[in-house]
Amino acid sequence: MIVPDTNIIAYALIEGPRTALARRALTLDPDWRLPALWAHEFLNILATYVRLGGAPRSQALRLWRRATALLNGCVTAVDMELALELAAEHAISAYDAQFVALAMRTGAVLITEDRRLRRTFPSLTASLESFCKGNPSS
Repeated sequence: MIVPDTNIIAYALIEGPRTALARRALTLDPDWRLPALWAHEFLNILATYVRLGGAPRSQALRLWRRATALLNGCVTAVDMELALELAAEHAISAYDAQFVALAMRTGAVLITEDRRLRRTFPSLTASLESFCKGNPSS
């Protein structure tokens, strides 16, 4: 079981240099757990992608539909009080704190490229690359 942050989801669904690695993480551990927040963040990523000319709206809409079909079943309740405590105690955003709180509650590793989160929560987090290297079974 893993908690991928929203950027990992974007890497998996939007073709780019990290797509293969993100898809490998999904193959290595398809039991993804996500806070409901993932959808709002991913929607914002897609809107920005369109606005900056990365894709036409029709492609962004296809990506949105694919993401929701793939991941809506992965949404897991977050202890929001814990997220608030984590955000205040560690000076992280309440958004990031939801992913951390979910990893804590489920005992899953949070896969993130956010170096500050990895430094702050080293026993709960892993980079995409280190997660994939640590699971060579695929």
